[in-house]
Amino acid sequence: MNRYSTVLLLGTLTLSTIAHADALDGLFDNSIVGSISQAINDAYKPADSRDDDRDDSRWDEQDRNRNDDSRRQYEDRHRQLEDRRRQLDDQQRQLDDQRRQLEEDERRLDDDYR
Repeated sequence: MNRYSTVLLLGTLTLSTIAHADALDGLFDNSIVGSISQAINDAYKPADSRDDDRDDSRWDEQDRNRNDDSRRQYEDRHRQLEDRRRQLDDQQRQLDDQRRQLEEDERRLDDDYR
């Protein structure tokens, strides 16, 4: 019985090792390896660099347009804020003038009743 248990245990371990090896082999299938090597080749040696140059110039132009639009939006917003600041300054001046006028009217009133 002892020998039978030992043989059974060794047989089970051997089969489980083979099963794990098959599973790992399945992970590294040739199509996966081929895809990875193709991606590496494409990264280092593009098929047609002229197409890439055209794509790059299109991207550069789009970036410039986006930057121009963004800059215009920034300048427009900045102008709006400056206009708002001027309006608030004008309103503050008017309020200051009104306050001075009110203080002057109060002094006159006090002077008239004294």
